[in-house]
Amino acid sequence: MTRRLRVYALVLAGLALPACALGQQGPSAPHTGYVYPAGGRQGTTVQVVVGGQFLDGVKLAHFSGTGIQAEVVEHFKPLSIAQFNALREKLKELLDKRAAAANPARGATRPVWTAEDEKMLAEIRKKLATFQGRPATPAIAERVTLKVTIAPDARPGMRDLRLAASGGLTNPLVFCVGQLPEVVRTAVQQQLRTTVDIDLPVVVNGHIAPGVPDRYRFKARKGQRIVAVVTARQLMPYIADAVPGWIQTVLTLYDPSGREIACVDDYRFNPDPVLCYEIPRDGQYVIEIRDALYRGREDFVYRLALGELPFITGIFPLGGKAGEAATIEVRGWNLPTNRLIQNRDVAAGLYPLTVRRDGLLSNTVMMAIDTLPEALEREPNDAPAAAQPVSLPVIINGRIDRPGDWDVFRFQGRAGSAVVIEVFARRLTSPLDSVLKLTDAAGRQIAFNDDWEDKGFGLLTHHADSRISITLPADGEYFVHLGDMQSQGGDEYAYRLRLTEPRPDFELRVVPSSVNMRGGTAPLTVYALRRDGFSGDITLALKEPTRGLTLSGARIPAGADRVAVTISAGPGAPTGLVNVEIEGRATIAGRQVVRRATPAEDMMQAFAYHHLVPVGEMLLSVGRLPSGGPVRVAGNQPVRVPAGGTARFHVGMPAKTLFGKVHLELSDAPEGLSIERFESRGPGMEVVVRADPAKAKPGTKGNLIITAFAERSGSGGTARRFPMATLPAIPFEITAR
Repeated sequence: MTRRLRVYALVLAGLALPACALGQQGPSAPHTGYVYPAGGRQGTTVQVVVGGQFLDGVKLAHFSGTGIQAEVVEHFKPLSIAQFNALREKLKELLDKRAAAANPARGATRPVWTAEDEKMLAEIRKKLATFQGRPATPAIAERVTLKVTIAPDARPGMRDLRLAASGGLTNPLVFCVGQLPEVVRTAVQQQLRTTVDIDLPVVVNGHIAPGVPDRYRFKARKGQRIVAVVTARQLMPYIADAVPGWIQTVLTLYDPSGREIACVDDYRFNPDPVLCYEIPRDGQYVIEIRDALYRGREDFVYRLALGELPFITGIFPLGGKAGEAATIEVRGWNLPTNRLIQNRDVAAGLYPLTVRRDGLLSNTVMMAIDTLPEALEREPNDAPAAAQPVSLPVIINGRIDRPGDWDVFRFQGRAGSAVVIEVFARRLTSPLDSVLKLTDAAGRQIAFNDDWEDKGFGLLTHHADSRISITLPADGEYFVHLGDMQSQGGDEYAYRLRLTEPRPDFELRVVPSSVNMRGGTAPLTVYALRRDGFSGDITLALKEPTRGLTLSGARIPAGADRVAVTISAGPGAPTGLVNVEIEGRATIAGRQVVRRATPAEDMMQAFAYHHLVPVGEMLLSVGRLPSGGPVRVAGNQPVRVPAGGTARFHVGMPAKTLFGKVHLELSDAPEGLSIERFESRGPGMEVVVRADPAKAKPGTKGNLIITAFAERSGSGGTARRFPMATLPAIPFEITAR
């Protein structure tokens, strides 16, 4: 038997705003593709250009963190062909008028040529001069110029940059705050292929043009340990589906005679190269940066840091136990020390580690803190006969310290006990490409794993860490074999090996990180990254409830790895840019666990692979609110839809508006669910939802996200859509008939 859910819409004023696309990120939402230069030095003011699309009415730029202010200087939007032709016709009219005013035809009335006409003529000529035909890449054809002021004490590192335009908030871009002097390669230098002279240390900003390497000349002394670090793919991690594809930089160093002495095209598994070189003799050296395939475009932006920079190539161990201080071995170039004493009086998690030399921060590497007992790997342990005995639970800190090395560990297991064997290496910036084998006392292989994908690390394209989760078949001794899949090894090939019973847990990601509400309601997707078999419900909420903001459908059902929810702005809600945080709560082994939902962007690689790339903060852009507030949902929840049957509920919004007939559709429709029909009923509309018995399985739970739009016939019989509103998430459950 179906139940009714009555949805009362008190937002008729809001429904009369079709152009706002309430709560939606539609195809014409503001979007940015690059910022150039992609950073600036502390204590300076720089002019930057942001390329994108649908940036009309841009009014401000927002940076995450503190210490950066920006002013919008100019918005340039290229002319379309139709606009170009219209302006050309207008130009002809004005020129004819001016000619007639100067030399009127016999018997004709002399037209009056005014100052306004002269001004309009100049403006049209200026606009026509910018026309370059159809832009090769419309998605980055618009340009917004910003004046960016960076405070002397602004925290160095990467920030999120967003623009606020008439259509809402853009996606975030990476903007770097640096400590070194900065040089920006100019368009003239690019066109003339100029080799630019620079003084070290420095950060050079450029963007690569097709077929044209960028070259920089610098003086160096014998014995200087020069480090050159490129930041390019980190600025735009996934643009592979654009033409001509994502940037892949190559660094080449030339000596004073012009001879190539070093060349790199990556840094271990990182596509952005790092070149480290000890200068053999005094002289002028040239460093060249280009794309590996000699491609180029405006968004092929890079930052090249060059000088005697502190750079960490590895640490050992890669982490430690919470609450205990330990000595960390640090390796690299131009470091002030090779040992650090770390106070680990922090909660379990991943933490950045840097060193400072003469006030300059090094690159960042990650270290892991856990609560489990810790042990060090001991050689020789290359074979089962020499296996290192360990007791579970434990985290072993070790190295694959030479090519072909295997580390073998022995533990006692009981039949039916669950064991998790997991390597942390690539996720901690180690180059190790691990492989795991589990054998029994007779040498039989029980389990094997090469790569295991951790969706919590959205910037990894090769998930090279290994993981085995298994129920042991018998009592006895078991052997864990850990090696490198590529038979590589060395001091930097460090790892942390977790041997323990399952520890159920979860992480959360929320997408998108920029939410354009314009009043009413906006949809979000929250992903659950479940760990070690945790499958329970997760209840979601705003971490710090803000007056007027409501999260609907705020529960990830047991076993589900994501849920679509909505956030609504009602009376009293703040307008403008609002920073919000979402957190999730679950009961695990009798205790309540709370986890923050990390804001992220869903980015696609190679037309197929999706990555949840974390960003610094989640921002709402809340515009003018409808006079009646957002849609309010009342009635029995969840809506129960029988497999193979239907459920009905009522939506309190008119079936027709001034802009045409109102239509409803499911956004990101759950598997097997569809809107069968909707029709006028009483003061609103009745909606019938059907569950396909072949796809919608009893017990499935989630949320219905319904969007409303008005539709009316346009010229030529084509239908025009006017987005109206997004309804708050409506929980549902599929039941047996």
